[in-house]
Amino acid sequence: MKKVLKLCGRALRPLVHLHSNFYYEVDSDSPLVQDDINLFDYNVPQRVNEFVAAAISQANITRTNHIMWTMGTDFQYQYAHTWFRQLDKFINYVNQDGRVHALYSTPSIYTDAKHAANEAWPIKTDDYFPYADRVNGYWTGYFTSRPALKGYVRLLSGYYLAARQLEYFKGKSALGPNTESLADALAIAQHHDAVSGTSKQHVANDYAKRLSIGYTKAEKAVSASLAFLTEAATKTGHRTPQIQFQQCPLLNISYCPASEVDFSDGKNLVVVVYNPLGWKREDVIRIPVANENVVVRDSSGKEIQSQLLPIPDSFLGLRNYHAAAYLGVSPNVNPKYWLAFSAIVPPLGFSTYYVSKDKQAATISDRHIGYRSGSPNDTFEVGLGNLKLIYSGKEGKLTQYINRKRKVKESLEQTYKYYASYGNDFTANAQASGAYIFRPNGSSIQINPNGTSPLTVLRGPVVHEVHQQINSWIYQTTRLFKGKEHAEVEFIVGPIPIDNGIGKEVATEIKTNLTSSKTFYTDSNGRDFIERVRDYRKDWNLEVNQPVAGNYYPINLGIYLKDNNREFSVLVDRSVGGSSILDGQLELMVHRRILNDDSRGVAEALNETVCVSNKCTGLTVLGKYYFRIDPVGEGARWRRTFGQEIYSPFLLAFTESEGNWGDSHVTTFSGIDSSYSLPENVAIITLQDLGDGKILLRLAHLYEIGEDAHLSVKSSLELKKVFHNKQINKVTEVSLSANQERAEMERKRLVWQVKGSSREPQVSRGGPVDPEKLIVELAPMEIRTFIININQ
Repeated sequence: MKKVLKLCGRALRPLVHLHSNFYYEVDSDSPLVQDDINLFDYNVPQRVNEFVAAAISQANITRTNHIMWTMGTDFQYQYAHTWFRQLDKFINYVNQDGRVHALYSTPSIYTDAKHAANEAWPIKTDDYFPYADRVNGYWTGYFTSRPALKGYVRLLSGYYLAARQLEYFKGKSALGPNTESLADALAIAQHHDAVSGTSKQHVANDYAKRLSIGYTKAEKAVSASLAFLTEAATKTGHRTPQIQFQQCPLLNISYCPASEVDFSDGKNLVVVVYNPLGWKREDVIRIPVANENVVVRDSSGKEIQSQLLPIPDSFLGLRNYHAAAYLGVSPNVNPKYWLAFSAIVPPLGFSTYYVSKDKQAATISDRHIGYRSGSPNDTFEVGLGNLKLIYSGKEGKLTQYINRKRKVKESLEQTYKYYASYGNDFTANAQASGAYIFRPNGSSIQINPNGTSPLTVLRGPVVHEVHQQINSWIYQTTRLFKGKEHAEVEFIVGPIPIDNGIGKEVATEIKTNLTSSKTFYTDSNGRDFIERVRDYRKDWNLEVNQPVAGNYYPINLGIYLKDNNREFSVLVDRSVGGSSILDGQLELMVHRRILNDDSRGVAEALNETVCVSNKCTGLTVLGKYYFRIDPVGEGARWRRTFGQEIYSPFLLAFTESEGNWGDSHVTTFSGIDSSYSLPENVAIITLQDLGDGKILLRLAHLYEIGEDAHLSVKSSLELKKVFHNKQINKVTEVSLSANQERAEMERKRLVWQVKGSSREPQVSRGGPVDPEKLIVELAPMEIRTFIININQ
């Protein structure tokens, strides 16, 4: 049977080796098709034979007689004429030869041809990670490369979600500030060399600059929206917002000029806390303050519990250096404390809190330093409620996790280590570690294995903290909050030293006694979790020549392992790489600094720096991860619910006021019916004003089938309650990307034959939306998208 070869433009970089003799960039070495028979370098028969041989080679590893031959790679088609001139010749002469038939094509034409072949196809439910293009060439380094940029993209993605909601509540204005610039910057950051961390340094700087510009414009839209929503209506019903809200994008490094003021008598710092999630939520807020004589009140004026936590000197150094690097100004005030208090906020709404001067100091955390002086049996405990962490007094190490409510008691040990990066040694198996490739040069090296640094413990009514200076370039804070049953770990890693000329790839490791039998689970794009088995693939016999890199996977939401009794879960605040290299153990790579290029196209070493006044130091990364142990079968609820809270943190806005703010302003607000809350297993992914009375609504079911005994079921959402103050005229379901109606998409959908079955297995989906009841039903893992037309 004649093979039909469909030529499509531009492939991803991995395909560069497949047809390396058929590249026609202006500087390519591939032989041109010389079809002038009068010239001595006439080569049509030779080139046709080579082309047909390559096509048949690819056809032998795919089904049906239709194959897609992707032509090109990254940075190609800079001068398309050289490509298309050669492809025109190939199509002409190959088709004259007749052994294969070649034509220009598109992915849709190719897919239609595959479908028309009436072939039965096997179903594949897992993915292809980790990918390797050669021995020792595992593409698992980019899961962590440029962790600061990854964190910035994640932070602004959550901010954008909240900003769009607030823009909708106010009403989008073509003339006023909007979120479009941030949307564009985030879209560009999804490029496969952007958030992945595989661009050149100057390009990564450009991505970050665009994100910063987009944030600045979205910040104005958020401020205008909050001013509109908090300004009470006058007797005429018109609003005249005059408030100027400030926000603090560098709050993670304790830089927030709005909260660092020295309050004068009669003035309040007004903190408006917005919750972008569809359910009521309570979380602890931490803001830097200049002195201890402060008190916190809620929107009714009632004093609430708060706590002051001293800011470590090492943290202030980080704050001042990076404020100068990012803003070009050195802070003239050093706050003394973090002020922590718990905020309760309605769904898709805000609550207001007031911070003001007080005659007495707020509750300052009890401080204990240097627990290593005790006997070997000395231990100490931290935790305000059900969750307790036990530390060894002598070694200053975490030893045990206890949750009395859930009857969990497990040994736990957390350490840091690094993998020395393999460099170019120019041998036959040379493959350096780099932006793409993770190739450790031997086993991991424990950082400060003897635990010689003392612990500092801060205790108070809101949070307990354990501070650890792991070594000169790693600082860690572990937090346990009142009313929460998980631990938060904040790490500061960097600058990674490279004095010995060796790159380092830093990971944190947590060990338990769970008998996980080589099995662990990582998320797929933050949605379903995929089972991973160390050194094993069910589809083929796997040979792993890199036991660590060959078992690393991308982690966007979290990773967990389990045995017959317990589940141990770790959630992350940005995309990282991770694995379970030993049973009962999980590890996350948190930072990389490498001195060699891995020859995959970056042509630079992954050696990021931050510069102030022409003096540069290695990049320091500040990030967080969260962990929890549950009885087996009960961990999914925390992973799903808290995972949404990580992705959509509270949005804080600050202003000052004199007198009683509540007399002239709205202090609490919910964008949905006050008596309503979204189901626990449903999240609003998008709420966006499209203009002209149209709203884009995207809903997601958070659970997989069988993931949770109570929440892995169909769930319903009432649109009339979500849009309680709007008159809905029409609801149109559209595709996930909202570019076509679902009904039209379903009509065009191809039905495939499945190997061993007559057709595709049926997937559970929610039913159509009744135009009167306006109730949306979602099945497990389903995402549904709607255009809502409202009466303006």
